[in-house]
Amino acid sequence: MILVSKGGMDDMTGKSKRMIWNGAKYLFLILGSFVMIIPFAWMISTSFKGTSEIFTFPPVWIPKEPTLRGYVRLLTNNRMPFLAFFKNSLFITVIVVIFQVSTSACAGYAFAKLKFKGKQVLFIGYLATMMIPVHATLVPTFMVMKELGLVDTHMALILPNIVSVFGTFLLKQFFETVPQSLIEAAKMDGATPGRVFVSIALPLSKPSLATLAIFVMLSTWNDYIRPLIFLNTLNKYTLPLGLALLNGTFTTDWAVLMAGTTLAVVPVLIAYILAQDYFVKGVMLSGIK
Repeated sequence: MILVSKGGMDDMTGKSKRMIWNGAKYLFLILGSFVMIIPFAWMISTSFKGTSEIFTFPPVWIPKEPTLRGYVRLLTNNRMPFLAFFKNSLFITVIVVIFQVSTSACAGYAFAKLKFKGKQVLFIGYLATMMIPVHATLVPTFMVMKELGLVDTHMALILPNIVSVFGTFLLKQFFETVPQSLIEAAKMDGATPGRVFVSIALPLSKPSLATLAIFVMLSTWNDYIRPLIFLNTLNKYTLPLGLALLNGTFTTDWAVLMAGTTLAVVPVLIAYILAQDYFVKGVMLSGIK
């Protein structure tokens, strides 16, 4: 006869509950991932369909006769310069990412590690600007850009985005985790504050910098409202504006629209895949919930 103690039974029960709970969580995540993947799968599938298959019911997930007609029409349409839209978005995104990450790193390090009079008051005031809705600043920003003669130029989209309160806050949170002993040791060796920032703080902050770069890229690449307000010339449009033009007033060529959307997703997907490890580490280190 095998006797099992009460403590052993409790341990077995606890393990069973944890296994059931973990299994339920994994099942929920798998189902959630499947639900989120469906629109992307449908988008890619539709981009390779002919007109007859797009409206077939029940829906056809794998085209019986795949065609590149949507991509060909998208890239060869002289009235809709998709490649120009793509180039404009890429140019603006790269410039904004470089400048915003740079300024956020400098400001975040200053607020986290440097000592100067009024630092806390300045940071609280700077942080308070996050409570102002973005749309409330569009009209004042437009008036400033108009006075500077930058309306209908890409600089109108770049200049207001070279600094970021969120980016400063994100990197400040990370720099506060850098041991002060490292900085003091570098100062004892004769390193200036700038040298400490470049040689010690920045190398340690690669995960947080990559996280911020991904966030900035997503927001800039997908920005629709600012280009809509500041740009007037067709050849200066960005991808979101160009994709909106593909949605006709009376009819829409869904294969062309889905082809454009698929191509618009590719750069973001590549950037995330390349920076995935840094992104995950950065989210963990910066305390983003």
